[in-house]
Amino acid sequence: MGRLDEKVAIVTGGARNIGAVYAKTLAAEGARVVIADVLDGTAAAADIDEAGGQAVAVEVDVSREDDTLRMARTAVDAFGGIDILVNNAAIYVSINRRPFHEISAEEWDRVTAVNIKGVFLCAKAVLPAMRERGSGRIINVSSNTVMAGTPNFLHYVASKAALIGMTRSMARELGGDRINVNAIAPGLVEHEGQTVPPEISANRVDARSIKRRQVPGDLTGAVLYLASSDSDFVTGQTLVIDGGDIVC
Repeated sequence: MGRLDEKVAIVTGGARNIGAVYAKTLAAEGARVVIADVLDGTAAAADIDEAGGQAVAVEVDVSREDDTLRMARTAVDAFGGIDILVNNAAIYVSINRRPFHEISAEEWDRVTAVNIKGVFLCAKAVLPAMRERGSGRIINVSSNTVMAGTPNFLHYVASKAALIGMTRSMARELGGDRINVNAIAPGLVEHEGQTVPPEISANRVDARSIKRRQVPGDLTGAVLYLASSDSDFVTGQTLVIDGGDIVC
């Protein structure tokens, strides 16, 4: 028996990298998974199916409301409802760091459209199905850059700070529906799809209490905890997962 048997989970940005790891972890615990991504998620869904799980992929731009509504319909049509939403989709890797006064208004709008508006639209889209179920879990992926005040990255940091506030407000609004809303705030996670300069990787390792690189598997325990009944009385919280880089 898995901790998420009979549950239905949506993972945005689940086609590759950390999102695919989240999706596979939830599936391994019994959840039926919808992989929602602007990229083709069929390979990630096939990996889950081949491992004995159930998954479907749907092409979704989370900044478009019609797409997020179609995402929710896909989950209900394929698996009968929605229990878990992992708001993982974000613009990050493609961002070029620069002083805030050099960030164009167009780039600011592009980042916040996905990283803030996308989370809002996805949560809004799944809410009717969660209310019909009588419970739910929404997990927003923030970042420890919020606590660090990371420079030359203002649009990204601002977008991830917004998610902490949104998590708290949504938790207040949805507690009566037995929908728990929490966030995780990872540190710098190194994975195949991301090239981290050696000096930056070494700097982050040196800053941590736990002296090693952070990898996607370091996040899955927290996501699984927040997605399962283990966290029934936990809502509105942000869990920093960075090996003790930020201690607060």
